Amino acid sequence: MTGDEIRGKAQGTAPVPLSVLDLVTVGAGHTTTDALRTSVALSTLAESRGYHRYWVAEHHSMPGVASSSPAVILAHLAAHTHRIRLGSGGVMLPNHAPLVVAEQFGTLEALAPGRIDLGLGRAPGTDGATAAALRRTDRLNESADDFPQQLAELIHFLDDDFPEGHPYRRVHAVPGPIQGTSPGGVQSPHRPPIWLLGSSGFSARLAGMLGLPFAFAHHFSARNTIPALELYRQSFRPSEVLDAPYTLIGVAALAADEEKEARRQVLAAALSMIRLRTGRPGLVPTPEEAEAYEFSPAEREFVESWNADVVHGTPDEVRAGLDELHKRTGADELMITSTAPSGDIRLRSYELIADAYDFPRN
Repeated sequence: MTGDEIRGKAQGTAPVPLSVLDLVTVGAGHTTTDALRTSVALSTLAESRGYHRYWVAEHHSMPGVASSSPAVILAHLAAHTHRIRLGSGGVMLPNHAPLVVAEQFGTLEALAPGRIDLGLGRAPGTDGATAAALRRTDRLNESADDFPQQLAELIHFLDDDFPEGHPYRRVHAVPGPIQGTSPGGVQSPHRPPIWLLGSSGFSARLAGMLGLPFAFAHHFSARNTIPALELYRQSFRPSEVLDAPYTLIGVAALAADEEKEARRQVLAAALSMIRLRTGRPGLVPTPEEAEAYEFSPAEREFVESWNADVVHGTPDEVRAGLDELHKRTGADELMITSTAPSGDIRLRSYELIADAYDFPRN
């Protein structure tokens, strides 16, 4: 594996590669089938316009977010795309046995050779009760603390290189390297590159120490972005994967033909976040519902604070906001996530952003 499988190429006039983060959002009046059809349409649009990669995030027990099974969704998207990189942004490793993850992403790599990324997080991607149900244990803090050990185990499964004497020495992830060493076997030259994801300093430091690429969740932890990126760069040690740091940040952004419409859409997304954070998760509300909602003073303050970190407006305004964010953070790649109840609104936003940067039309 080389850094070439990690680093992207900027398109048009964009300062860095732009990518897509899909939460498979389900809006009021729509079904999960509608949301998944939007994901297919969005992945093909992203590929045709020059977005570098398309990631799906793992979440659970959230009616408005249907991305509970990233590997299943990615397999479906692999069947509808040809060139764009596909990956998890990310798989929440403590929720899964490392061998299962190695098998799932080995299968994805076989389906789409040379196009699969394996982004990993140490958070549950849900509330504590749901995490306990997923993991069949109440020792959630212990699971998070075990993340470096789980990561090391996963890497050994992907590379099939447990040392002699290890209890898993003769356990092999299939598809995987064992097939290439079997009589008559031919092994694929590709292995999904691992990314570490984070919203604080823990994964930033670990990614740096291991020489892995790092993706930061700026879209919901903007105050920690620059400190985490600096910690990653300071901790970075060259590895067989990367000879220099590579950073990606998730960015909440939405472009519309008119500024007023963009404001309406992000207000609805903010209301969805309020409900989630107050224990009332639901489908993403419509702009009409959000406009009719009576926000309390505390909720109004949250909306203003939340939307201050959402790059939104006309295409020119969004381009300017993304350029400023890149300049401020020095990120090597921007991964855009858009929340809206309508798939058409999301598709139009990515199209407008591509146009704003003069992306090619393939």
